[in-house]
Amino acid sequence: MNDAMSTHKGHIFSAEGLRKRMIDEREAEARRASGAAEEMKARQKAFAEDFLQHHIGHEERAHIMALVDRAAEEGEFEVMVYSFPSDLCTDGGRAINNTLPNWPDTLQGKAREIYDLFERVGKPLGYRFKAMVVSFPDGMPGDIGFFVSWKPPIDAHGSRKD
Repeated sequence: MNDAMSTHKGHIFSAEGLRKRMIDEREAEARRASGAAEEMKARQKAFAEDFLQHHIGHEERAHIMALVDRAAEEGEFEVMVYSFPSDLCTDGGRAINNTLPNWPDTLQGKAREIYDLFERVGKPLGYRFKAMVVSFPDGMPGDIGFFVSWKPPIDAHGSRKD
């Protein structure tokens, strides 16, 4: 048998030819994985640059409102309206993860704008806002999620006021 035979199914290969094909396939998979990792890094870098250098636009505000509307239509009282990597907080998300009272001070860029917008617009209308770590890759804070809620408040007896 010849090592240069076609790699189509149904053909018989020498042991050396099969080992070579396996190595070639592993190398091709490693190149694909490396390319995917580089592409992910480039997307993360572009997101971070946009996040830190640009402002919340009309489209993003409309998207947030659409998420709230859709959740309400589905009978929900809370929805995650935004997420971003914790390393875009000044402390890597630690204040949010530990629910420290100064957590808003760690926000930057679009995250800070969204929080400030909520404080100006959403809070006076009765909405509530929270931030929390929503993923923990390798046990460390990963993504931060911003949640908006319109649950009825709870009175002193633990009952919901409707």
